Amino acid sequence: MNTSLLQELCEARGVPGQEEAVRRIVRRELNSLTDELRVDPMGNLYATFPGASDAKIMIAAHMDEIGFIIKHIDDKGFLRLQTLGGFDPRQLFAQRVLVSKIEGGTVPGVLCYATKPTHLMTTPDKEGPQLDQFFVDTGLTLEEVKNSFEIGGMVTLDRGFTCCGQGFAAKSLDNRVGVFVMIEALRKMSKCQFTVVAVATTQEEIGLRGATTAAYQVRPEVGIALDTTIAADYPGGTPEGQVTTLGGGVGIKIMDGSLISHPRLVKQMREIARHHDLPHQMEILPRGGTDGGALQRSGAGCAGITLSIPTRYIHTVNELVYASDVQAAIDLLACYLNQAETGQIETAELQLEE
Repeated sequence: MNTSLLQELCEARGVPGQEEAVRRIVRRELNSLTDELRVDPMGNLYATFPGASDAKIMIAAHMDEIGFIIKHIDDKGFLRLQTLGGFDPRQLFAQRVLVSKIEGGTVPGVLCYATKPTHLMTTPDKEGPQLDQFFVDTGLTLEEVKNSFEIGGMVTLDRGFTCCGQGFAAKSLDNRVGVFVMIEALRKMSKCQFTVVAVATTQEEIGLRGATTAAYQVRPEVGIALDTTIAADYPGGTPEGQVTTLGGGVGIKIMDGSLISHPRLVKQMREIARHHDLPHQMEILPRGGTDGGALQRSGAGCAGITLSIPTRYIHTVNELVYASDVQAAIDLLACYLNQAETGQIETAELQLEE
């Protein structure tokens, strides 16, 4: 497994609408596989692999990570933040961030909560933390802050990629690991019977926006999203609430809050996984969504599904995946595309009965 590429993707910075650094990496990797690359006004990067058939398979993996932009600079030089994505404020205490400078580069900062220090509290704070009470202290003077930052500047959590037991931990495995799976599966694909359009999408974390416009342009017959999913297989949860487990293999999504996967696509993926002895698990996510929901509802609609990488501690700086589950996702997608190449999978199979 190309761990160095996964690390590079995870350590790149790219909140919704500012995915440029991630897109440069993806373009570099896909440029060696096809010369049909383009970027649309939303910032989506398309890589097209022409096939003998005009029927299209679209693969989508979003580049953006949850983060912040600066919305206010107060008269003491502290930065107030606008959130981009679904943070749990309980996970944000005592974190460090990187703040983008006007002229390029970053400045480190401390993410703090607007409350009295514990030593000065006379009564316990009974209120739960609120996202709008967090601010960033860069340690700079007011003049330095005004010269360095501007409203709309990107602020991301500061945590590096690390190998951890049987897998990896990083701030933005959601969804750089999905982008990684897409790239590595395409490396294993020979010339496909169908036209394959792989799209590194933008702004998923604030409403599946990039995938929505991309799917309207591509108009695929089959749409496959790649994303992380919850693995709540740790203390504090219940067996029925785990969704997936680390080490259980790639998740074949049956449904989430944004889509119900096409039943015949679910069947095809499960049969391929069984035939090739790929570890897999069936996933039902009661809340949350993926680019698969946007693909499924695009234009006249398409057969949609999401393949998921089980992930602990999603939307924190310590997201954790197992290498074996990542490899299973790569192998399942590659096997699906290669069976489509040989004609073993036909889009006609995806038509539901009248």
